[in-house]
Amino acid sequence: MSKNDDFAVQDFLPFLLNRAAEDSSLEFQKLYKGRYGMLRTEWRVLFHLGMYTRMTASDISQRARIHKTKISRAVAKLAARRWVSRSRDESDRRSEHLELTAAGRSVYEDLRQQAQVYDQRLTQGFSAEDVALLRRMLRQLASMEPPADRTP
Repeated sequence: MSKNDDFAVQDFLPFLLNRAAEDSSLEFQKLYKGRYGMLRTEWRVLFHLGMYTRMTASDISQRARIHKTKISRAVAKLAARRWVSRSRDESDRRSEHLELTAAGRSVYEDLRQQAQVYDQRLTQGFSAEDVALLRRMLRQLASMEPPADRTP
């Protein structure tokens, strides 16, 4: 770094967010890939169906910000493993309703429990207040929550 350049990529927020997300995601990937042979999009689809029950690919795409093509491939793989069922929407024949099967629900419940343990492990070095603040700030950055009101 030159004397005139005070920009440090290691402190650039997008770099830090990406690095933290990638490192933590790759570590969690060992669990869902090793245990169930799933890829990232597959576990994200599975978790959305586990949390919200019946959804369409469009619903998942909007909530998870995943392209519908990737969702379609993930759904095909999950359906082939009999973890997801599909049913045509009678009012819109182009759309399918997706739900977890009993086997898919079992996989979801297992991975949800493992995710909770992993989440606790990730945050164990922080105070409860810091964890709550970090989660709130990340939800705001991800446009999942409105910014906190800063007026006194």
